[in-house]
Amino acid sequence: MKIAVIPARGGSKRIPRKNIKPFCGKPMIAYSIEAALASGCFDQVMVSTDSEEIAQISVAHGATVPFMRPENLSDDHTGTTPVIAHATEWLIHAGTPPDHVCCIYATAPFVRPKDIETGLRMIEEADCDFAFSVTSFAFPIQRAVRITKDNRVEMFTPHAFHTRSQDLAEAFHDAGQFYWGTASAWMEAKPIFGAGSVPVVLPRYRVQDIDTLEDWETAELMFKAMGAR
Repeated sequence: MKIAVIPARGGSKRIPRKNIKPFCGKPMIAYSIEAALASGCFDQVMVSTDSEEIAQISVAHGATVPFMRPENLSDDHTGTTPVIAHATEWLIHAGTPPDHVCCIYATAPFVRPKDIETGLRMIEEADCDFAFSVTSFAFPIQRAVRITKDNRVEMFTPHAFHTRSQDLAEAFHDAGQFYWGTASAWMEAKPIFGAGSVPVVLPRYRVQDIDTLEDWETAELMFKAMGAR
């Protein structure tokens, strides 16, 4: 079995009700649910939440909510891995053990069914633990600078100052959309950012973290621009 798990707790503080806040005409979580369903990859698309309101909206858009997430996995400090591991364990105890579980973030309006399909193909063909979305940094990270306590500037990698930008290794970061993993990898809490993973590379114009209101506004502008194009 292949299962999608969309983690969506109800206690967002920086953007209240972030997971179900209207985004370009529909609840934010609806985009992730619809992409998962449209991909055709899953036997079940479930939402892991501690909120009855999120549960109702999720079901209305086609997901299942077979359990309510326990309180000890719903605070600000709980990471993604234990939440997906909990859902995987629940499925095993329910008699429907999955072989692959894909975590899809609830705040990923740019996620596309085709990318989810690509991730599944890659994790199956590469015989790896995880396949997840990444995108490239727009600027060489070797040229990054920090501002010191004295309001001065210093490079993170000073020896890269005289290296041409085209000669510096390209760097990538987590795109924050989806993470395919084997059931055992989730249960054993194997590292996602490691040698057991393969990248699904996305273009930068389809990637936007949404952690602040400024991020939200940027994402809506991007989404509308893509729709107009």
